[in-house]
Amino acid sequence: MSEIFSLKDVEFSYLQGQTALANINLQVNEGEILSVIGANGSGKSTLLHLFCGLNFPTKGEVKFKGTVLNEKALKNTEYNRKFRASIGYIFQNSDAQLFCPTVLDELLFGPLQIGLSKDSAYERANEVSKMLNISDLNDRPPYLLSGGEKKRVSIGAVLTTNPEILVIDEPMSGLDPKTRSFFIELIFQLNGAGKTIIIATHHLELVDHLQSGVAVLSEQHTIEKTGSAEEVLKDIELLIRTNLIHEHLHRHGKDIHKHLPEGFLFHKH
Repeated sequence: MSEIFSLKDVEFSYLQGQTALANINLQVNEGEILSVIGANGSGKSTLLHLFCGLNFPTKGEVKFKGTVLNEKALKNTEYNRKFRASIGYIFQNSDAQLFCPTVLDELLFGPLQIGLSKDSAYERANEVSKMLNISDLNDRPPYLLSGGEKKRVSIGAVLTTNPEILVIDEPMSGLDPKTRSFFIELIFQLNGAGKTIIIATHHLELVDHLQSGVAVLSEQHTIEKTGSAEEVLKDIELLIRTNLIHEHLHRHGKDIHKHLPEGFLFHKH
């Protein structure tokens, strides 16, 4: 598999001097599903922003297909157009992504921005609407949608541009079980079609379902471990150390005691 992203000795700090990422070394290959996991505040969203060219490293370098990704590179119109067309970013908060008067307008916006004709844009919008089962929402304003409907429309608005790489921030946030199952099936479908997928999440159940490659961010904002989902999920000390699991109180009859969550640890494949 060819290399899509390469991060070498990457650090990122915000203007206030707050460290968000430290000593990040990571590679993402074409056709891969990579789950970036870590506790809240570990730097997951910041790392996604680096992949998308929304922020740039304070130190170190990010390469996209062998070329350093920075502000200078993106000033090249051809390179900028190629890079932006390759990446689809799905926000954690759908309300931050949806801004058009209707769902259909949301689906048409991206294709029209990248130069597709109106007929081609409508064709893509109709195909994606059917795939996501949102055709009946086309005339609805986004603010009248449920959380699950907004998530589908957000995904649809990205898929109509047909990016080769999907970057998704906390996809399980606010979704009911039925929509979660739909989303997992969709990820498999899109990856099967050849798309590279990078997901930031703290939901270990999602990692278990996807059985993806995993990069674990610590609360010190660096990569604690990379490996397969199986390797990471069975490393209980790692999960405790990175604040991804912890003991919780549980009642059995009249007795109350502490134990670790166990459900995802016994998923048989």
